[in-house]
Amino acid sequence: MHELSIANRIVELVTEHLREAGAARATAITLRIGTLSCVHEDALRFSFDLVREGTPLAAAELRVVTVPVAIWCEACGREVVLPGIQKFACPDCGTPSGDIRAGRELDLESIELAAASHSGEILQ
Repeated sequence: MHELSIANRIVELVTEHLREAGAARATAITLRIGTLSCVHEDALRFSFDLVREGTPLAAAELRVVTVPVAIWCEACGREVVLPGIQKFACPDCGTPSGDIRAGRELDLESIELAAASHSGEILQ
């Protein structure tokens, strides 16, 4: 289960950011996870709950934005979002494409911080 190592790295990165920002704790973390990233959201949430205990992220909400697969369609001359991952072809014209433009992401999009000196104040 590689989600445990991913969750651990998220906690490390956010804790480092908190220290640099002079913040006491994180109140929310938003991740962008692509459909093709091979990250199972439920397993990541479970792992995050385990590794955040006793850290400044202990009460942080984990938000996940799912990024659908998008490919470049040469025939249409544009990026198109696929309705699923079973067929890598333009949903409009049917042209196959392996030019993946989105869907592999695993990004830390944002961190909401609570200020060290003012309980409950949110910094962004």
